[in-house]
Amino acid sequence: MIKGTFKRNDSGQIVSFTLTGHAGAGTEGNDIVCAGVSALAVSAINGIDALAGFEPIVDVNEIDGGYLYAEVVSGMTQEQNNIAQILLENLLLGLQAMEEENTEYIQIDTNTQN
Repeated sequence: MIKGTFKRNDSGQIVSFTLTGHAGAGTEGNDIVCAGVSALAVSAINGIDALAGFEPIVDVNEIDGGYLYAEVVSGMTQEQNNIAQILLENLLLGLQAMEEENTEYIQIDTNTQN
């Protein structure tokens, strides 16, 4: 199962997300749920880089069960932050839509950062 966690700050903005595991909805290389989650996440990260103009902190480990962590750095302009938030909220919406149709393969949670 893919487990996703989105952390929000006290203002409700997404500051990081973590995706772990594999969906197991198909054989390796033919798992449409894993492919969809990967495409959404990589698109969001690439979009932040290309459209907001800064690179988020990213950590990836595909070997040990699948792991992707991304964090929005502080110190960006308000415009950069707005763009990043739109992309991250869109990622969350896309993953939640996938979760609704594939509850046995994906679980998404949002938390407020302490």
